[in-house]
Amino acid sequence: MADLGKIRNFGICAHIDAGKTTVSERVLYYTGKIHKMGEVHEGTATMDYLEEEQQRGITITSAATTCPWERFGSEYTLNLIDTPGHVDFTIEVERSMRVLDGAVVVFDGKEGVEAQSETVWRQADRYRVPRICFINKMDKLGADFFFSYNSILERLGAPAVPVQIPIGASNTFQGIVDLITMRAFYFETEELGSKITEKDIPADLLDQAKQWRHKLEEKAAELDDHLTEKFLMEQPLTEEEIRGALRKGVVAEKIHPVLCGSALRYVGVQRLLDAVVDFLPAPNELPDVAGTDQHDKTKHLTRPHDPTAPFSGLVFKVVADQHGDLTYTRIYSGRLDKGCRVLNSNNGKREIVSRIYEMHANHRIARDSAEAGDIVALVGLKNSITGETLCDQDHPIVLERMEFPEPVISMSIEPVSQGDKEKLALALQTIRREDPSFQSHFDDETGQTIIAGMGELHLEIITHKLVRDLKVPVNVGRPRVAYRETISTKAEARGLHKKQTGGRGQYGDAIVTVEPFTEEQATAEELDFTDKIAFDNQVVQGRIPKEYIPSVEYGARMAAKSGVLGGYPAINIKISLIDGSYHDVDSSQIAFELAGSLAFKEACKKAKPQLLEPVMKVVVTVPEEFLGAITGDLNRRRAIIVEQEQRGNTRIVTAEAPLSEMFGYATTIRGLTQGRASYAMEPLAYRPVPHNIAQEVLEGEKVGAK
Repeated sequence: MADLGKIRNFGICAHIDAGKTTVSERVLYYTGKIHKMGEVHEGTATMDYLEEEQQRGITITSAATTCPWERFGSEYTLNLIDTPGHVDFTIEVERSMRVLDGAVVVFDGKEGVEAQSETVWRQADRYRVPRICFINKMDKLGADFFFSYNSILERLGAPAVPVQIPIGASNTFQGIVDLITMRAFYFETEELGSKITEKDIPADLLDQAKQWRHKLEEKAAELDDHLTEKFLMEQPLTEEEIRGALRKGVVAEKIHPVLCGSALRYVGVQRLLDAVVDFLPAPNELPDVAGTDQHDKTKHLTRPHDPTAPFSGLVFKVVADQHGDLTYTRIYSGRLDKGCRVLNSNNGKREIVSRIYEMHANHRIARDSAEAGDIVALVGLKNSITGETLCDQDHPIVLERMEFPEPVISMSIEPVSQGDKEKLALALQTIRREDPSFQSHFDDETGQTIIAGMGELHLEIITHKLVRDLKVPVNVGRPRVAYRETISTKAEARGLHKKQTGGRGQYGDAIVTVEPFTEEQATAEELDFTDKIAFDNQVVQGRIPKEYIPSVEYGARMAAKSGVLGGYPAINIKISLIDGSYHDVDSSQIAFELAGSLAFKEACKKAKPQLLEPVMKVVVTVPEEFLGAITGDLNRRRAIIVEQEQRGNTRIVTAEAPLSEMFGYATTIRGLTQGRASYAMEPLAYRPVPHNIAQEVLEGEKVGAK
């Protein structure tokens, strides 16, 4: 049985281009998993194994691997997940965060906290993931450790403390000073960093190192009552005491140690691995995993991180493979043997685990069993998708699911030949199973298949995947915005469905009110807010029999899916069923479904419906001389500039812009700034479309992104 205290499940996450995959490559090299380091810019990185990733030099899917690391004479098992930085693949970060015990957040030494750094930090906050910070690229021109450290304090509001400071910066960067041991470490570039020389701290850095050591001791003392006393008595703290206090603080999310280095120049990665072992929690140091009863969602259950407890695990990723789907699973409790049967507690189906693999990017190592703390890929599961729970058949539990972002962009897609129609439907089903942030549906009115995702790049990659990997040649339409509809006031309407055609007729009568509603209000009133629609039954004295109430709700919810303005889904609405009537013979569930649908549509027409559009947060980094061109262009795109920040001779412009105005922005920004500006964009909120533009959209786009 593995010692749970010797396992670390952690991920590497960051803004795009901060150097996550390069850090992962160095980790694999120094832990002996690979004997030749790959480089992202050469398209040879182990963790970027998809052809698309190698061509573009970006990470698209999260890759998992397991590697050993020795610390203080003990061997530890590190389960590492390298995640993408690009916002279009945010689902990959989301699902990785859900199953990790800790994270290393990588920052660019010159840029500090960037737009996507804030997003991944918030995701880690949401899943309560303890983390340490690594300020990378200290060899880059303009790198500044203390600027980057301050941006973590100010922009993330994070309780961070340096445990290392750099020796030099940019072209003078040579090594690091460890503030816990108060020693200097130099890494030999010619030896690919595997030879490390330990020396005394350089004289010109000694005073600075002592100041930061004092701050580190102060922080450690705040985290441990026993050390507070020692610190106040001005007694020196030992290395073990500082490490112990920081570990306690990291596990409780009260502190984030900050390290530095340059993965590309082989500096600081081994010390980062030591910090992973020293500070990030083992599975058994975390609270028991929480869940609910399979049949009663109000009954809370827990499972300890213990191989002897009943088995429970969470599916966090499904990858289609010609030999059967690989179902990536994090095991929280118990033991899983090859060939055993497990229960999917979300859908009640039983599954057979025919094979268990330990993954190393796209290579697999067969295992006979896996237990609490392991992250493995299972083969043989037919009915389990991302976010579902696998558990012991006799001890069911449903673990907390993940939140999946709503798609913001869509386009039409059709097979080149009619014969490929069925092939396309199956291929899209495969992609949907793999990627929950991707959606597709068939539009009966136009006969087109519509695919929807998180951004232009996301849909482009999916189209390439269809053509190259799944061998379905397709034609694609131009991207469309995923508009939504809502209402701006309260209204009431009656839906009466009545038909008498000899024999048994149909009779359903429902009176509903609709009003604007938010997720916070739904939580406060304990109402189900599925698809951002709440339903409240207020019918008294049996005016409508109980068995017909769900039919009214179903009819109203179905009507909400196609809205009342332009066929876009309606959101942020509360439907209250307040009255109605029925017929002893002619009433049926279908009649009340139709009554619910009619009442909802009629009420929404009276409630001043309005069109909503996705608004993006756009962060542009631009040299000073092109600032005017960029702000002028953003204003033309209906963007609101919310913040401008000066960093040296560059400006960081933060704006909120409608997605419909941002298509092709990458090309425009290159033209306006001679290719010297960069930008990041992520979904922010749905907001009302100005009246004149709404009219154009509704007239010109009778069929939109539904």
